[in-house]
Formats: sequence, C-alpha cells, structure tokens
Amino acid sequence: MTAFPSHTHAVSINPATGEAIGHYPYESEAALDTALQRAAAGFAQWRRAAVSERARLILNLAGALRENAPAMARMITLEMGKPLAQARGEVEKCAQLCEWYAAQGPGMLSAESTLVDNGTARIEYRPLGPILAVMPWNFPVWQVLRGAVPALIAGNTYVLKHAPNVMGSAYLLLDVIKQAGLPEGVFEVINVTPEGVSQAIKDPRIAAVTLTGSVRAGMAIGAQAGAALKKCVLELGGSDPFIVLNDANLDEAVRAAVIGRYANTGQVCAAAKRLIVEQGVVQAFTEKFVEATRKLVMGDPLDEQTYLGPMARYDLRDELDEQVQATLAEGATLLLGGHKAEGVGNYYEPTVLADVTDQMTSFRQELFGPVASIITARDAQHALALANDSEFGLASTIYTQDLALAAQLTDELDTGGVFVNGICASDPRVTFGGVKKSGFGRELSHFGVREFCNAQTVWLDRRA
Repeated sequence: MTAFPSHTHAVSINPATGEAIGHYPYESEAALDTALQRAAAGFAQWRRAAVSERARLILNLAGALRENAPAMARMITLEMGKPLAQARGEVEKCAQLCEWYAAQGPGMLSAESTLVDNGTARIEYRPLGPILAVMPWNFPVWQVLRGAVPALIAGNTYVLKHAPNVMGSAYLLLDVIKQAGLPEGVFEVINVTPEGVSQAIKDPRIAAVTLTGSVRAGMAIGAQAGAALKKCVLELGGSDPFIVLNDANLDEAVRAAVIGRYANTGQVCAAAKRLIVEQGVVQAFTEKFVEATRKLVMGDPLDEQTYLGPMARYDLRDELDEQVQATLAEGATLLLGGHKAEGVGNYYEPTVLADVTDQMTSFRQELFGPVASIITARDAQHALALANDSEFGLASTIYTQDLALAAQLTDELDTGGVFVNGICASDPRVTFGGVKKSGFGRELSHFGVREFCNAQTVWLDRRA
C-alpha cells in the first residue's frame, strides 16, 4: 500500500489494489496566479456572452460528457473505487444536468419586474465573478458540475480545487470541458496545498467560495471566506434519518434503505445513515434489511456485478472501524459485518448495527461508509424527536402510507430536504443543501443559479 499523503504531490491511490496510479505536483504560487488571472480574464468575456450562447455551450458539454463517459467512469473507479456501473451513472447524471440547465437556466436569469408607485423597477441577476470551488472525492464529477453548471450559466467562471486523490478525474473533466468549446478561463483547475487555497480565497480576483466537504473543512474555509468578506456556500456532512412507520410498505422501505445506505459504498453525505423504525415493525424490517444487505456483491469495482467497492481512503476506513467498534462497546448489537475485509484492497464489510440508542457513537457521529444503524422509535413523534436529535440537518426520509401524518412530520423535520416514500437524491429540478452543521446556501434549481448572482435593483424615473 502506498502511503498518504505527499507534501509535494497530490497522489491518486487505487483503493482496490493499494497501488499509486497518479502523482500530480502541487502548483507554485506563480502557477496559481496564472490560473486566477485566466479566470478573471475569462470572466470579463464570459459575462458578456449572451445567456443563449452560454446555454448552447453547456448543452455541448452534455454531449462531450456522454462521448467521454467510458474513460471518465473508469478514471472515477480507479481513483476512488466507485463500482463502474455507478460511475457511468454519475457521468450520465451530469449530462442530464447540463441539458436541464441549458433549457431552463436562461429563464432563471430573466429580469423580474416589480410594482412601484414611482417610476418603474426591475431586478436583474448579474454574475459575481470567478468562484473558487473546493470539492470532495466521493462524486468526482457530479459534485463539481452540480455547482459549476448553474454558476457558469449565470456568467461566472469557476476555479476548481479538487480532492488530492481524484486529480486525474479533475484534469480529465477539464479536457472534456475544453472539448465542449467553453472558452479559456471559464473553468480552471488548480492543484494546490491548503496554503494555496487560503491564498486563493484572499485573492481579490476570487469573488466567492463554495465547498463540499467535512464540517472541519467547512469551518476553516467559511472562516477564511468571512474574513475576506466573500460569499460562501457550504455543503457539509449529514447523519440523515430514514424513518419507517408501522404502516409503511416494508418491501419498498427496505429496498430504498439498502440503496440509500450502501450506494457508493455508503460514502454519501445524504445517505440514509440512521434507520429509525417504529417498534411495531422493527423486527420485520430488520430481518428484511439484513437479508437484502447480505446479498450485496462486494468486490472489484471494475466488475459489472459489483455493488460495493472499496472505500476511497485507508484513513477513512480506519476511522469508520473505530466508530463501529465504539458503538458495539457501547451496547449495540452486530447483525452483519463489522470488520475490515481481509485481503488486498480497502474494503469494509457491509455492516448492520441494531439496538442503537441516541447516546451511541453511530447515532451522534456521521459514519461515512457501508454501515447502517437501526434505532427503535416508540411512535411517530418519538421518531421525529430522534430524527431531529442531531447536529446535522441535510436530508431525511419518511416511509408511511399516512400522507397527512407525513405532512405533519415534514413541517417539523429540521433538514434541508424531506423525501416521502422515495429515495433521497440530488436533482437539478429541486434545491439541495442543509441546515445546522450540514452547512448553508443552496445548490441546484434556480437557487443554484442565483446563489452566486448579484441581485441588482434597477429603478427608472424614481423622482424625489
């Protein structure tokens, strides 16, 4: 196994084999300055392009993504272990994102007239400038483009600082964007140390900052952006509740819970991490859930039959195992898995913990890997209280046939999204983001377009 990290290079490690597959030297201050200058110069031109032209090029990007999907999916799989079929799905989702914004984005930027009693007034949506984006490894293309495409359609430029272990994916995406015909400077990739990120945040050419990552990273980046008086969007962690009530369709709930917990090997901020099940069905749900989890195929992520690949980083597997062992020591029951898989590769067994209480580690902390925690609720109100008893507030799920009750619970859930009788997912047609320590600001929908816009008032003939 090749050691992490390097102080001079970003290193890509194939988590299925432990072998280094890419070394990317960190850029100098001069190289960073050049990239920021390109982004600033690109903004001066891009903001003046008609929104219809920007939309045309974003639509081109959809085609370029599909054309390069095999290579992009393979790179994702090699760098962070996502099973190949899921990696292809990630690239296709990005193409659909581009198509949707190419069609809908221009309308989101239309001026809004407003009634005034003195002259005429409207609100225009103007771009801010180059946006610095610090992005994670778990969705190497989707996480980038779901923030970049709305910002680009609005007329901003984008400076990507990607996670060190997926720089191959970052540079491949840059090539695809160039192939689509987007002008130089509209999308830049920088490979810098944390000190380089700090330098970029302070640079006057950067207009705003967005980060998807851990709470610790969000606090650091948010503090620096605040010190520089720059707009900041943070999409951080989650410990999402998945509520199953007594009247739920258990087969549908189990299917959704398995996908929601184990897709991408459980390395999803909005995964169904805390399965809160009403006591009348907890035994039946648990039996069905364990049976379905046991059938998941773990193995080589390049194999089309694999559903669970390796975890992306060895240090994160160690952290996950420590959380699991702590929860078991606190009194939880191990129903499945619970250990690092033996042999080559950074695999962790799909794990189910039962009898988890609100004082245990897997309830109070985010577990970023293939581990499900089952918590028993006395009734719907207790399930709601358990769901809200978290420092996170990203998304939540409710399974029940009582839609009136679901509506009542939705009103009181402290999360950025609520999914009723369906699987949680980010989708360009609806906004995505969290509350509490899951961050602030929004991506996707028209909110994602306007998040990095100057909402400018234009008032004509307002007489004294």
